[in-house]
Amino acid sequence: MKGIKEMKFDFLNNWKSTLNVVIIIVIALTVFFILRYANKKFFAKLKKGHKHIHLTLIEKAINIAIFLAIALLALSAIGGMKGVLSTLLGGTAVVSAVAAFAAQDVIKDMLAGMMISIYKPFDIGDRIELQDGTAGIVQDMTMRHVVINTVDTIKQVIPNSKINTMYIKNYSFNSPLRSVNFQFPVGYETDVEEAKEVIFGAVKSSEYSKPYKVGENGEEIYKPVYFFSLSDSALIMSVTVYYGKDTPTEVVKNDINTSVKKALNEAGIEIPYKHVTLVSHTE
Repeated sequence: MKGIKEMKFDFLNNWKSTLNVVIIIVIALTVFFILRYANKKFFAKLKKGHKHIHLTLIEKAINIAIFLAIALLALSAIGGMKGVLSTLLGGTAVVSAVAAFAAQDVIKDMLAGMMISIYKPFDIGDRIELQDGTAGIVQDMTMRHVVINTVDTIKQVIPNSKINTMYIKNYSFNSPLRSVNFQFPVGYETDVEEAKEVIFGAVKSSEYSKPYKVGENGEEIYKPVYFFSLSDSALIMSVTVYYGKDTPTEVVKNDINTSVKKALNEAGIEIPYKHVTLVSHTE
C-alpha cells in the first residue's frame, strides 16, 4: 500500500510540474503576441505615409528582443531550468557559442542592415536596380535581408551583406515618385523636332505619367524628350517618365511603349529595325 501511495504522489507531482510548464509556456506566448501586436501597431502609426527603412529595421529588432527576453524569463521560471541556465551562463559554453555565432553570416547581415538603415541608399517603396541587374521595388527589409518585388510580383530575397556591397541605381531617391528612362529609335530621315513632339505628347497623355515638378504658376512640368544619340541605323530619342509609387513598372512600360509606337505610326514616322538585303546575281 505504501508503494502505491508513493506512486500516486509521484504521479501528482509530475502532473503538477507538467501543468506548470504548460501554463508558463501559454502565458509566455500570449505575452509575446500581445507585445508583438502592440509593437506592430506603434510602428504602423510612425510609418503612416513615411515608410522609412530604419523604422522597419528597428521594428524587427524589437520583435527579436521581445522574443529573446520572454524566452529567457519563461525558461528561468520553469522548475529545474534555473540551474541549467546558471551553469550555461557561468561556463565557457557561452563564450564558445557567441564566438561561433559571431563568425556566421548572420552577424554580417545584421551589421549591413544597420548600415543600410543609417545611410539609406534606398527606402521602402523605392525602385532600384542592383549591380547584378536585379531591378524592382523594395518591399520589405528584415535584420537579415531585403525583399525586392520584381516583374510580375516575383520576390527577390537578397542578404543585407550582399546588397550593401553592390552599386545601386535608385530611380526614386528622395522623391515621392518613381522614374524610368525610355529610348525610342526613329529613322534618319525623320524631322527631329516632330519626333520629339509626337513622343512627348504620347508620354504626357498616358494615365500613368506624372509631372516631375510644378512650376511657379502652378503649371505641371514633364521631362522633355532629348535627341540622345546617333546609332548605326537610327536617331535615338530619350525621355524619362515619372509615375506613382503604387504603379508596377511593367505596367508603365507597357502603356508608354504602346502609346508611343501608336503615335509614331499615326504620324508616319519610321521606326527602323535591322534588316539584311540579299542581292542575287543570275546569269
